[in-house]
Amino acid sequence: MGTKAQSMPVVRIPIINIYMDGDYTGVIKVGSQAKPANVILDTGSSTLALDGKFYDPSADGHAKITNIAQEVQYGSGSWVGAVVQTDVGIGSAGATAKLKQVYTAVAFAESADMFDKSNGILGLAYTRLNNAFTMPGPTWPPKYTYNQIQQEGRSTFLDPYFTELESAKMVANRFAFYTKRSMISHATADPATDTANQGFLILGGGEESTDLYQGTFQSIKVLDDEYYNTNLKAVIVGDAAPIEVPAPTKASQLLTNSIVDSGTNSLTLDDALFQTIANRLTKGENSELTHAMRSGYLKMSSLHLADWPPITFVLQGDAGDQKLTVTPDNYWQTDAPQKGYASAAIFSDGGQLHGQSILGLPLMNGYLTIFDRSVDKGMGVIKFAKRK
Repeated sequence: MGTKAQSMPVVRIPIINIYMDGDYTGVIKVGSQAKPANVILDTGSSTLALDGKFYDPSADGHAKITNIAQEVQYGSGSWVGAVVQTDVGIGSAGATAKLKQVYTAVAFAESADMFDKSNGILGLAYTRLNNAFTMPGPTWPPKYTYNQIQQEGRSTFLDPYFTELESAKMVANRFAFYTKRSMISHATADPATDTANQGFLILGGGEESTDLYQGTFQSIKVLDDEYYNTNLKAVIVGDAAPIEVPAPTKASQLLTNSIVDSGTNSLTLDDALFQTIANRLTKGENSELTHAMRSGYLKMSSLHLADWPPITFVLQGDAGDQKLTVTPDNYWQTDAPQKGYASAAIFSDGGQLHGQSILGLPLMNGYLTIFDRSVDKGMGVIKFAKRK
């Protein structure tokens, strides 16, 4: 880490997974009243959006109405919203960061459970994913439909919140996640107080947080600045021979065969890859285990977690291939969806991703994971060190 980066504050934010059924949320403070908003923290998108049922720009003395609209579709939902500019702060005791007149979408139409028990979403990817539309007139109060936005809007892009923080020299161009789970642990009576369901988002740092990791970092190369696109070379189940992972076909139009995504609480793998892994894991010996691995959950008493092998993901590194291990306690989530049961956190994409795998929270749960965008001309690397 350079001298300039060291002089900037490091903002550590408590995060928790109970509001989005496994995905992590953290608190930002919005508008003239610094209203706390619990937002999904997602490296698979770039937009800052608030649920219109939670945030009303007319009650915010610092909100500025714009002619900009956004509509965003995720794997699990979508929304349509008006963009306003207002103040957004992040952090609590200790270091904080605050920007004025941040582009913030206010969702006025959304799919069911889009935000669940959260108040919105904070995308942490690159500008190319934060597309928007300039409309003929003000977009708030809501008056444009999805079709009108598509037909009448002029395409543009907005700088994401983290990009603005970095550009304003409030934090260095990196952030880190410390997590332990990809699904809510129901081991205790109150999951909200269970430290297994809690973690940290660290803005502007990661390597200085020696209380959260041990050993050295492995650096995975980011190959495109849309998502955090990576090159998955092979997967190794236990001590078996590697399963080679092909590059994407030209027909798929995919940039790479994998992405690392904090907003996905599973390993969602290309169907052919998943089937090969599942066959090696279950060996067809136990129909209950086979069924649970492919589609569901089972009693922990039937699982025998110690008998399951680790799964190693071999990815292209900044200097040679790197091996990241997902242990059985991460690809199986115990006490989920209820105490005494275990759920598989590794799934097939059902052919929907056309050869691309999403490496979600189970890959990150075993590591302090740093998304360092300060290197490789802004493309960045993802660093993994074994978490404490």
